[in-house]
Amino acid sequence: MMAKNEEPLEEMTVELSLDNGQDVTCAVITILEVEGQDYIVLLPLDEKGENQEGEVWFYRYSENPDDPNEEPELDYIDSDEEYEKVADAFDEFLDNQEFDEFLPDEE
Repeated sequence: MMAKNEEPLEEMTVELSLDNGQDVTCAVITILEVEGQDYIVLLPLDEKGENQEGEVWFYRYSENPDDPNEEPELDYIDSDEEYEKVADAFDEFLDNQEFDEFLPDEE
């Protein structure tokens, strides 16, 4: 239960249609650039807007530079080598996120 003055956290989400016909809402964690290619990191959510497994999904991500209103494209990563590079970049992102939270502000 939330206090009245608390705002819910604004979370960007995307709706994915899986190959099996199921639609899944995913929270957008971040967009990473690896070797000049953008990748999006998604956290699949259940009906309650939660994620119990802690599993994240990686997709190749591209936007149309000529039309910012066009839906971005998500593509499967089909090579294990490419997937590993994105997973490593995401681990580094997480390390930096946690590390930044504990750094005192420099004066």
